[in-house]
Amino acid sequence: MTDLPILYSFRRCPYAMRVRMALLVSGQQVELREVVLRAKPQALLDASPKATVPVLVLANGDVIDQSIDIMRWALQHKDPECWLAGDDADLISANDGPFKHHLDRYKYPSRYDEDPLAHRQAGLAHLVLLEQRLASHDFLSGPDRALVDIALFPFVRQFAATDAAWFAAQALPGVQRWLAELMQSDLFTAAMLRLAPWQPGDDATIFASH
Repeated sequence: MTDLPILYSFRRCPYAMRVRMALLVSGQQVELREVVLRAKPQALLDASPKATVPVLVLANGDVIDQSIDIMRWALQHKDPECWLAGDDADLISANDGPFKHHLDRYKYPSRYDEDPLAHRQAGLAHLVLLEQRLASHDFLSGPDRALVDIALFPFVRQFAATDAAWFAAQALPGVQRWLAELMQSDLFTAAMLRLAPWQPGDDATIFASH
């Protein structure tokens, strides 16, 4: 056991990805517990009724179980890259709401009785809005990466990977450059470490910036 906050995470979950990236940039250490979503540990279920990752349990027992709130919590403690100056709540809401809705139905067509290509087209419309921003800035809120970039990035990554050849053929040079730069960053590499699923009694895995 440690006195650090405990983060329940899943490596490939886009919500958990963005949290891990914010924690790394903030320098906020946590005990990282990798979760198998089909066999969630009882400790996660006890901590949060929503029973999905990410969930952060603070040392005092308080729980933060919305990813964007965990990001803001970490950055309010320390924000060396001034990410909070690029906290665009409206754009994040558009990503987490309509864009995620279309992404799910495009990426997982067998789960939904709907036309995935119609949802791909709706998702593309959102990316066109990002393209307009990236025409004048390297990142979504200015010259440097910020909270809004990292909040959206894992979801755009999923969308692009669903049909990589189609995505590469779209007239989205700014989005494609932005996505590639974030995917190739040391920050993303560090956030995507592989861990065995956590079990009660395991030694703590401390997740921290280097």
